[in-house]
Amino acid sequence: MDFDTVIINGLIVTASEILPEGLQIGIKDGKIASIGRKLLRSDSSARVIDAAGGYVTPGGIDSHVHIAQDNSPTGDTWETATRSAVAGGTTTVLAFASQKRHEESVLPAVKAYHEKANGQAHCDYGFHLIVSNVTTDILNNELPAVLSSEGITSVKLYMTYEPLKLTDKDLLHVMLACRKLGMTTMIHAENSDMISLVIEGLERNNRTEPFYHAIARPRIAEDEASYRAISLAELVDAPILIVHMSSEKAVQHVRDAQTRLLPIHAETCPHYLFLLSDELRSCHGHDQFHGARNICAPPLRHSISDLEALWRGIANGSFTVWSSDHAPHTYDHPLGKKIGLVNGIPRFSKVPNGVPGLETRLPLLFSQTTACLPSDKARLSLPQFVQLTAANAAKLYGLADRKGAITIGFDADITIWYPQGDPKGQVEIQQKHLHHGVDFTPFEGIKVQNWPRYTILRGEVVWDRDSAGIAGTKGFGQYLKRNKGQIVVGRLGQTAEGMSEGERDFWM
Repeated sequence: MDFDTVIINGLIVTASEILPEGLQIGIKDGKIASIGRKLLRSDSSARVIDAAGGYVTPGGIDSHVHIAQDNSPTGDTWETATRSAVAGGTTTVLAFASQKRHEESVLPAVKAYHEKANGQAHCDYGFHLIVSNVTTDILNNELPAVLSSEGITSVKLYMTYEPLKLTDKDLLHVMLACRKLGMTTMIHAENSDMISLVIEGLERNNRTEPFYHAIARPRIAEDEASYRAISLAELVDAPILIVHMSSEKAVQHVRDAQTRLLPIHAETCPHYLFLLSDELRSCHGHDQFHGARNICAPPLRHSISDLEALWRGIANGSFTVWSSDHAPHTYDHPLGKKIGLVNGIPRFSKVPNGVPGLETRLPLLFSQTTACLPSDKARLSLPQFVQLTAANAAKLYGLADRKGAITIGFDADITIWYPQGDPKGQVEIQQKHLHHGVDFTPFEGIKVQNWPRYTILRGEVVWDRDSAGIAGTKGFGQYLKRNKGQIVVGRLGQTAEGMSEGERDFWM
C-alpha cells in the first residue's frame, strides 16, 4: 500500500503497553491503515513524520469542556477553544448543549449549539446534553430522539446551582431513562443547601473576598452529594460518572462502590491536582481581586494532603477519565470574573465558576509519567496516561469504534511528543504562549517536562510546534455522532445493599 503519511522512529503507547521499537504507522485516507516495519516503499510519495525517538500516543479526548455557553459570554469561541485543544495535543472535545430551566424541550438547545459550532472547530467534537427541566416528554421522546438523530449519548445533571439543580426524584427519573437507552449519566455532586447556608453566614459576616469561596463549598458538601449520587444510582442499577471530583472522602465513596462492582465512574481535573486554595488569596500589583481568577466548583482544596489523595486515586485506578473542565471566563472583563466586583466590593458568590485548561491538560499529566520522571517519582505509567486521557473517554462516551486508540481502522488521531529529555519539550506555562481566548491561565509558571510536538487529526497535521504552530484550519473539525457508551468500571445487575434478589422487579 502507498500511504499518505508514515510516522517513523516513534515509541507507540497503547492503553496496555509500549509497543516494541521500530514500528511505523501508515496512514491512508485519514485512517490508521497499518502498524508494522518498513512501511515505506522506495517509490513512495508518502509524507514522512520522524518522531525521532519520541512517544506516540492517541490524540487526546477532553470529555468535559464548556465552550460558548450562554452563561459564559466572555472568553472562548468554538474557534479559539478548539485551536487551543490541538495546540495541547487534544483531537476531540465533548462540550455541553444546555437546556434552560424555563424550556420545556431540549431540542432548541441542541439546535442552537450546532449553529454555534458548525464550521468553527479545529478539532472533532461532540455534545453532552445538560437537562435542567425534567419533563415526561423529554424522558420518553426527546432523549431517544437526540440519541438516534444526533448521536448524543450522554446527559449531565446538577445537584447544585439554582438554575440547574434537580431534585433527587428527577435525578432518578433521568438515570432510569438513560439506563434504558444506554446513555451515560454525568453528575455534578455538591450539596446545594449546605453551600447556601455557609454563603449566607459568610456574607452576613462580610467575608466575601475570593478566598472565602473555598470556605463556602467545603469538602463535606461534595462528600455527601457524591455518596447520595452513588446511592441513587445503586437504587435504580444505573451507571454514572461523577465529574470533577476534588475530595479524598468523595473519591473513597467511589472506590468503595467500585469494589462492589457498581458501575460508578469518576473524573478529576488538573486544577485539583496542581493548585491549592491559597491561589484564591493571590494578588497582582494592587489588584486584590486577582485570586478570583481561580474560583471554580468544587473549589480548590486547602492542603497538599488533598492533592496527594487525588494522585493516589490516579495511581490506583479510581479515576476513569482526566478532563480539563475548561470554563473560559475572561478575568479582566465586566461580564467575566470581575462581575464579582460589586460597586468595588468583592463578592465571591457572584464570580462565575471555572478555569481554563484545555491546552495544558495533556502536558501537565504527561509530565508526571515515567516518560518524564524516574519510576519511583512518577505518578502514573504511560499506558495509564493513555487510559485517562483518551481510551476510557472513547469507551465511556461511545467513540471506541474510531477514537482513543492507535489501532488499524481507527481515525489517525495522534499526538507525538519530543524525545525523553529533549530540552525543546520542556516548557514553562505562560499565558502569552497559549492559544485560547481567555486572558489568563491558572497554571502560570508551572514547568512541564514535555509538550506535544505534533498533533495529527484524521491524518492531517494540525499542530506543528517546530514550524507553523497551528497548522490546521477552522472548520476541519467534524461533529461526531456517537454510539452508546460502554461501562468501563463495574457492571449492571448488582443487587443494592439491603435489597433482596429481584426486589426491583416490583417497581422498575
